[in-house]
Amino acid sequence: MDSVLSRPERDVDYVPDTVTRSVKLLVAGNFGVGKTTFVNSLSEIKPLRTEETITEASVGVDDMAGLPGKSQTTVAMDFGRITLNPELALYLFGTPGQKRFVPLWEELARGALGALVLVDTRRIEKADEVLSVLEERGVSYSVAVNQFEGAKRYPLEEIRDALDLAPGTPLTSLDARNRSTCLRSMITLVEFLFHRQESRR
Repeated sequence: MDSVLSRPERDVDYVPDTVTRSVKLLVAGNFGVGKTTFVNSLSEIKPLRTEETITEASVGVDDMAGLPGKSQTTVAMDFGRITLNPELALYLFGTPGQKRFVPLWEELARGALGALVLVDTRRIEKADEVLSVLEERGVSYSVAVNQFEGAKRYPLEEIRDALDLAPGTPLTSLDARNRSTCLRSMITLVEFLFHRQESRR
């Protein structure tokens, strides 16, 4: 893992020959929760981003409450890659956050081993819809609290109760701008998913 943490810049644009397994993962969450920032922080390649400027057409459609500085939004997906170890590559697909993109979430979920769901404690009730969509589609997930600057900090157990998470669902915290905290949450998700696979065999 040290090589992943210490990589100074994105100088890898190919999959190493040592990689024998690849995994598709979703990075999900409601509008403005930090998915694009997360993928950008973690990806070892230049991420594919599909952001567009928020216009007046979104007034009354997108809930901008609590997001005064947000000027762009993802309209298709974010895409990145990280080689977690010499044998394993993770392909990250960040979903758009607005409800009208639910059909796209469903398409992006095809073939995904699981999802990391980002939540914002300032708008925690917005996470329910995303969690429900994943549960309805049978997508396993873990949850990570994006600790926004200036937002009140809550114990993780309180957040678990507020989200009504199952006891075995991993819950971590991160700063989407900080690569090492993003990596820890991603490793937690991957370990959880692989253990679930093993237990089903």
